[in-house]
Amino acid sequence: MTPKPTPLLELSGLRVEFNGSAGRKVRAVRDVDLAIYEGETLGLVGESGCGKSTLGRAMLRITEPTAGSINYLGLDITRLRGTVFRRTRADLQMVFQDPFGSLNPRRTIADIVAEPMLRARGMDRASARQAVDALLEQVGLGREAGARRPHEFSGGQRQRIGIARALAPSPRFVVADEPVSALDVSIQAQVINLLTDLIRERGLTMLFISHDLGVVRHIADRIAVMYLGQIIEIASRDDFFAGPAHPYGEALLSSVPSLGSTARERIELAGELPDPADPPPGCTFHTRCRYAIDRCTTEAPELREIAPGRQVRCHLPLVALSTAPPPSPAAPVSKGSIA
Repeated sequence: MTPKPTPLLELSGLRVEFNGSAGRKVRAVRDVDLAIYEGETLGLVGESGCGKSTLGRAMLRITEPTAGSINYLGLDITRLRGTVFRRTRADLQMVFQDPFGSLNPRRTIADIVAEPMLRARGMDRASARQAVDALLEQVGLGREAGARRPHEFSGGQRQRIGIARALAPSPRFVVADEPVSALDVSIQAQVINLLTDLIRERGLTMLFISHDLGVVRHIADRIAVMYLGQIIEIASRDDFFAGPAHPYGEALLSSVPSLGSTARERIELAGELPDPADPPPGCTFHTRCRYAIDRCTTEAPELREIAPGRQVRCHLPLVALSTAPPPSPAAPVSKGSIA
């Protein structure tokens, strides 16, 4: 048997909690175990409010985890402090969702992009300036953009600046948090193509967060599905789009427009996303699942491997139900969008 590669980044029991109303704890990320391998792009998908962005920020300690470990090349970065953490953190960068709010409006683009080189890598200003010029050319802006300020650029151009800033310290791992959701559809493809080229040219490892499965299909090698703070399915891109193993993944995929004879039945989930401060007992998805059985209401399923490279948190994964007709919905179907 071929041994599994060593993960570049590995999460174990990662948890993020916030103080909610009336003193209740909101568990935004719930004991996540996840491995990301060098050179791959892992797509993290799920509806708004499921904890995707919080997980991405916690992986880089932009948001501090409440519990668990984040192992990067043998170092648990949750335990690092001071200079050691700053040097390690330079390897782990983020492209933010808002391409304007994440840029300092008072600074020139050259200063914004140069700062990680100066602070994290200790480059001298002359070398940093040359590197900034080359990086602005690489993201399609041109070196003359360095003298201007963020308000002088369009949304798509600002996101290119954000990408350049993330790449400035030459990271090995990048979290891209909904990097095209705030852009016009006409611009989204340009930014996705840019990211795809940069991943290939620089050998980047990436967590790509999105609720748009069409975009994720274009860029990701593997898919991780998140629901109410938990990872509930992990599969290769091809396996997931051929047929999800979790009922929630099935519902997500059914919302993606299809062409020709391959159109899927549209599955509209019953009810609303539960309150993360008061999740349902048992399987947290059972209140909206059309396949739920009594066991689902009392026993929480573990994330388990059902095939090589394929994991699912479900008592009745859909690969086992593929020959059985779906039961009738147990509750009225909501007409709202799930994405």
